Amino acid sequence: MADPIKQFVIKPIIPIEFSGFDLSFTNSSLWMVIGGVVAITMLMLGSRRKAMVPGRMQAFSEMLYEFVANIIRENTGADGRQYFPLIFTIFIIVLMGNVLGLIPYSFTYTSHLIVTLVLAMMVFFTVTIFGLVNHGFKFFTLFAPPGVPMVLQILIIPIELLSFLIRPLTLSVRLFANMVAGHLMLKVFAGFSTMMLGLGIGGVIAGLLPMAFNVAIYALELLVACLQAYIFAILSSIYLKDTLDLHH
Repeated sequence: MADPIKQFVIKPIIPIEFSGFDLSFTNSSLWMVIGGVVAITMLMLGSRRKAMVPGRMQAFSEMLYEFVANIIRENTGADGRQYFPLIFTIFIIVLMGNVLGLIPYSFTYTSHLIVTLVLAMMVFFTVTIFGLVNHGFKFFTLFAPPGVPMVLQILIIPIELLSFLIRPLTLSVRLFANMVAGHLMLKVFAGFSTMMLGLGIGGVIAGLLPMAFNVAIYALELLVACLQAYIFAILSSIYLKDTLDLHH
């Protein structure tokens, strides 16, 4: 059986080294570029004609736009529309990484913690910086909920602070873990089917069962790919609400 972990190995395509740093263009970089090109092309084609009766591409682009706009509106209110470019960009990056990674012989860049952590840190620093800009030092009252007795604040403040600091970790690990687990299952069941094919007629028949499981898992992975992009966007919006309303 082929090594199921091998699909996550980053391989250099164009080796580049500068001052001891490895800046190689890798398979991960390639699929990030492909994801960006696909997303930009799709959105440009969808917004090119701006017809009153939209075609399929325009309808799909408008659906994506309205979908993310609703996420922001429902979780941050009307003032949160200033964060639309950030949330929409993150949503598209995650969606492209998840969905394109399901294409055979592709690479799922969202299956690497460093990628998902960078996206999560972007949200974390945006919350921290804009929270301080909008509220000043009053932003730190986020860790001391109003109405809580002073005695309990000694316990509540460390918990709230820890909860705030681990947001990037929980946000990034959730996406990373889901992508890795799903792809491992796909690879394992595909390996079972391949092994059975070498066992004659009986093996071919027996191999149909793991193949059927693989088809079902693939469909589930497509759903999870879209769902994880949605979860990443909605949690980012919820976190960004702290920059607008400290105690919601």
